[in-house]
This record gives sequence, C-alpha cells and structure tokens, in this order.
Amino acid sequence: MSKKPIIVFEGIEGSGKSHHISIVSKYLKNNKIDFLKIREPGGNSNSEKIRKIILSNKSNFNKNTDLLLYMAARSENISQIRKYFHKKIILIDRFTDSTIAYQHYGMGVNINLIKILNKFLLKNIKVDFTFLNLVNNRNLYDRLKKRKSLNRYDKFNMKFYNKVQRGFVKLSNINKRKYQLINSNLNIENNDLFIENIRKLGSNRITRIELPLKKYNEEIGMKGSGIILFNGSNFLINNMKDCVKELFQIFESGLIKSNNLRRISKIVYSQ
Repeated sequence: MSKKPIIVFEGIEGSGKSHHISIVSKYLKNNKIDFLKIREPGGNSNSEKIRKIILSNKSNFNKNTDLLLYMAARSENISQIRKYFHKKIILIDRFTDSTIAYQHYGMGVNINLIKILNKFLLKNIKVDFTFLNLVNNRNLYDRLKKRKSLNRYDKFNMKFYNKVQRGFVKLSNINKRKYQLINSNLNIENNDLFIENIRKLGSNRITRIELPLKKYNEEIGMKGSGIILFNGSNFLINNMKDCVKELFQIFESGLIKSNNLRRISKIVYSQ
C-alpha cells in the first residue's frame, strides 16, 4: 500500500486557502478516497476551544503567549495526525509554516524556539506538499471587507500581512519542489490546475508554478520580472494543456499585457 501524503494549505487571510481545501475535500469525497481534514488552530474539540481563545477579539496576548497557545492547539491535533499518518490523505488548513510566518516573520518571535517546539511535537511527521496562496493588498482588503465577522487575526494592518506573506515565500524557496504557489488574485472559483495537481500527488507527478509577475512583486513578496517557470518530476506532455490553460487565464486577467508575450522565450523543464 502506498504511503498517503500530508497536504497543507497555507496563506494569509483572504488568500483563498480555505476555499481551496474545501474544493479538494469535495474532490476526494466524490472519488471515494479516504482523507482526514483538520484546521489549525482547531481540528478537534480541545483545539477548537483554544482556537476561540486565540481568535477572540477580547484577547490581547503577547507574542510568546500567542505562540504557546498555537502550539497547545497543535499538540491536541498531533495524536490524530499520527493515527492516520501515511494511512489516509491528510489535508491541513494551516500548519507549521503558518507558525513561522506569523509568529516569527510577522511578530518577531525567535525562530529557533519555534523550530524546537515543532520538532518536539511532530517528531517523524513531515509535510509532503504545500499549496501556498498569495494575494495582493487590494484583494486582501476587499475580501476581508466582505466577511460578516472579523476575528482578531483579521484586523492586523497591511504592513503585518505583507511581512507574513513574504515570510511564507521565503519558506517556499527553501524546498521549492514541495510547494506550489497559487496566484489567488485570479478567480479562485476557476482553478482546474489546482485539482489536477492534487491528482498528480497520488502518482508522484508534481508541478510547481511560480508567478513572479512584475506588477505584483512588492505586494506578494516575490522576486522576478514576469518569468513563468514550470518544473517538476516526471512532468508529462499531456499535462502541459493545463499549464497553457492557466497561462491564458493570466493573460486574460490583464496581469501580463499582450505586448509582453514575446518576453516568454522558453519553458524550462527540470527533473
């Protein structure tokens, strides 16, 4: 029996990660594939109690208390994750990268302390793949504005969210093959490539797409000047149609102007 992966969905508020994990959950359920879905903070009755404390608008914890509360919620989840580790596909809405991005890059907590606590809790548990959703300031603001209610973490300023998002991108650059960056400024309702990559996870065909679009470099914390890079292991020719579809979605969205098409000189394939 093949080992089942742990797939994590990361991103700041309003980036579409919760929407994407619900799409994947529906896809797995419709295809009668066993999976476990949890969120952090939360995931079981005790963790949900801690979640309410963390996100309450009445709470006003210092950064170290925040960290320890998140770790306490994770501690409650670990036994559940370990029970199904490699036995079921495990989908997690936020995990260890969120702790580093928010508590270290956003709030300034010592990163070594975070790593020590994560290592103590996770032991041999490792994430197989992460979808990182990236959003610009304009869309972040508009999406938060549409929410019926806001929790404590929905009310930080844009400077904080930008620091956190840049932190996420730095983490993704450490092990690029285990991440896919999702441009959530596109219509999150129309992302065929997203589901396609979930399907590929089951057969070790992983696609990575980077969208360092010049217009949004500073806003989403990415570097580059409009290059689109595809790389992966065992990247099959017939999967290129999905990449091309995504490409045209980007062109149609106006993020890349038609007079810049000539600048895309080649597609790099790496194995």
